Amino acid sequence: MVETTRMALPLLQPAQAQKHVTVNEALMRLDGLVNLVLESRSIALPPTTVPNGQCFGVPLGAVNAWAGQGGRVAIGTNGGWVFVAPQFGWRAFIADEGRSALHDGTDWAAGALTLSPHGAGLLAGVSEIDHVIGAVATSTTEAIIPGQAMVIGVSARVVSAITGTLTSWQLGNVGAPDRFGSGLGIAEESWARGMLSQPMTFWSPEPLLLSATGGNFAGGVVRLAVHYLEISLPSV
Repeated sequence: MVETTRMALPLLQPAQAQKHVTVNEALMRLDGLVNLVLESRSIALPPTTVPNGQCFGVPLGAVNAWAGQGGRVAIGTNGGWVFVAPQFGWRAFIADEGRSALHDGTDWAAGALTLSPHGAGLLAGVSEIDHVIGAVATSTTEAIIPGQAMVIGVSARVVSAITGTLTSWQLGNVGAPDRFGSGLGIAEESWARGMLSQPMTFWSPEPLLLSATGGNFAGGVVRLAVHYLEISLPSV
């Protein structure tokens, strides 16, 4: 046996020379894999400078030093990369997505709170954008509410003061312009926490609506986040 079963840590061999090399590599792998943080799972081109201790989920089709390593975790170690195959039940935080993930034995299930042996699970997600408001009475975002998702609520933060003739604004969606809040502030750092008393399922992607009260918008930027749950299907 030359390596451990779960984390593929290299083991010292009888009468091995330069034992420190093997020990140090094992420590570097542990340093990367314990409390695992994946910088990304979608970047196919490795960084030109290898960041010691940083980990990446290698996607299929990755190139250069990651070629042929799709599905593995790449750990930056001493100017190069070591690769470890994640196993069912491993948990990681995906930094560029801002959410945790469980490994289902084949891929990372981002946002998974639960996961069955065949990949069915309850997934939590956040969809966030910075929405630039134009000179309108009602400002429509991109389709930030995902389809097939149960929305728990929407939160908002004014990151650039809202200008215009309005006195306040409402946040909602088509058919319910104040579903996630009304009488909202226009000054920078104003916020809204629109938690629904009963979660609502949206079957198709849908935008949010920002509606001016007492006048019209002229400008401003609002950071919007939709908080939702999804369920994944079991595999065959």
